[in-house]
Amino acid sequence: QVQLVESGGGLVQPGGSLRLSCAASGSSFVTSDMGWYRQAPGKQRELVASITSGGITNSADSVKGRFTISRDNAKNTVYLQMNSLKPEDTAVYYCNAKALNLPGIAWRDYWGQGTQVTVSS
Repeated sequence: QVQLVESGGGLVQPGGSLRLSCAASGSSFVTSDMGWYRQAPGKQRELVASITSGGITNSADSVKGRFTISRDNAKNTVYLQMNSLKPEDTAVYYCNAKALNLPGIAWRDYWGQGTQVTVSS
């Protein structure tokens, strides 16, 4: 099994910044795409940003120019730098990773437990 542990959420004022981290761990595995999703109360979970193992990124239009996703493959960790935060960014943020437990052959989606981000004055 692969475990994803997130950190870095919290309360921040509008215009502020936060950095989320998500570390993947397990006995023996490899990851491909990693990313961040978010879910606000009463809304569906949505993709915020994703990154391939080669560093190709994709992000939602609502966060372009404000959020940056990156990863450290050696540490199996993905980051989300969030700048110019707005109240509408308030949500629970979930880390996602596509991973293969070795010596298996089936890639699976794994999820973190979620971390709350609240943007409010």
